[in-house]
Amino acid sequence: MNLKFCILFSFFVRNVIARGGYRSTSLSSAADLGFENESYAGSGRHLIEENQSHHPRTDIARGYMTNSELERAVKEFWRRCSHISRIYSIGESVRGFPLWVIEISDKPGLEEPEPAFKFIGNVHGDEPVGRELLLLLANWICDNYKRDPLVDLIVDKVHLHILPSMNPDGFSFRRRGNANNVDLNRDFPDQFFPWNNNEDARQPETKAIMSWLREMRFTASASLHGGALVANYPWDASLDKRKNYYACPDDGTFRFLASIYSKSHHNMSLSKEFEGGITNGAAWYPVYGGMQDWNYIHGGCFELTLEISDNKWPNAKELPTIWEYNKMSMLNLVASLVKTGVHGRVFSSDSGRPLPGLITIKGINYTVKTSRTLADYHRLLIPGERYEVMATVPGYKSKATHIWLEKEEATNVDFILDPEVSSDGTLLRSICDCGGKSRLLSIGYFWGTHFEVYLVLIVVLAFLCFLLTRRIKSKLLKQRSPRKRSVLTV
Repeated sequence: MNLKFCILFSFFVRNVIARGGYRSTSLSSAADLGFENESYAGSGRHLIEENQSHHPRTDIARGYMTNSELERAVKEFWRRCSHISRIYSIGESVRGFPLWVIEISDKPGLEEPEPAFKFIGNVHGDEPVGRELLLLLANWICDNYKRDPLVDLIVDKVHLHILPSMNPDGFSFRRRGNANNVDLNRDFPDQFFPWNNNEDARQPETKAIMSWLREMRFTASASLHGGALVANYPWDASLDKRKNYYACPDDGTFRFLASIYSKSHHNMSLSKEFEGGITNGAAWYPVYGGMQDWNYIHGGCFELTLEISDNKWPNAKELPTIWEYNKMSMLNLVASLVKTGVHGRVFSSDSGRPLPGLITIKGINYTVKTSRTLADYHRLLIPGERYEVMATVPGYKSKATHIWLEKEEATNVDFILDPEVSSDGTLLRSICDCGGKSRLLSIGYFWGTHFEVYLVLIVVLAFLCFLLTRRIKSKLLKQRSPRKRSVLTV
């Protein structure tokens, strides 16, 4: 029996018997062979915490990149693909390892009116599959740019940011938590129980992610985990701490995004444990202090938690197969940012400058902010439905419009808002911060959109100036004449 057949057989057995079941941390257990005890089915993430003290054997790292190798791989990728990428660090781990990010775009590092997506891998140190797949994804995009229409769409229309490892220290220790043995996916501010709201007490990796989202506006994101096979969406917790479905305001949109990943996957949507291969986090089991809910509440970012392999730390020989199973899911999820939803910008009618403001959808209790400089917005919604979209900016009259979202086709709506006028007739200016950079950008935009009008005005003004100059010169000449000097008037 050759190696390829063995790998395929292993995946078949694992997915038939225990898809999304018990997350073992040891390759010596029966679970690693795909024969988990059926009584563990559905327990998923609960049992991880109970088995944190059960460390994996040191040889399971064989075939996976070390942290130093990961850093070299990131830098080598940038050298090879610098025409569509840049690399940067958002901070350091407890032990000082840089948290490297790869940005992929046709204009990396530049702000454009385009949506941004981020992938985060290795949130838990003992779940390293994500860091391997994210490097494979980056290289796949580089190799297929200008060859594959889907890749072209992503590079040209999205700013994709990839953080292969959020927890490099945990990977080194072969354990779930970071160097301080803290679970990073329980270290974010929580909407229900504010036990971890002291920012100074949080881990450096957590602080780095939070600062990253304050500096950069992401439309959507996904973190990659292991130990099950399912796409998880908010809410990840509930107020009563019970295992019940707890829907967020954009529950339908999240189900749509999770289904994109699941249906594009080789077998995730065939799950017998999770209908359609997706699950509401609280319905699976409540998580408090999680990164997913924090992204949606505080970052304006629609984040999924993707469980991409039944085994938390599979043999490295299985990585090519896991990559093939997840490749199209990852690509289609990123591409969904420009294939659906409503997108646009907000401008002032009197000056043409971009207006930072808010976008709301009637019937959905969730607000999306425009960017501060370009005033662009990207609102993900379920396709095939009608929506009322409203733009609001302080000091300006709000405007709303009705749209119909076609399937596999996004809608673009720009709003041009009129300034509000006070009772005494003066204009009420926006209190939004529109500094020098914004004004310069708005001048460029307004000039570009009204170029022909300005050109005609310039020609007319130049001609009038020419006539006036000739008239003045003519009168000056007459003034110098003795016969006309006393009658000169200008």
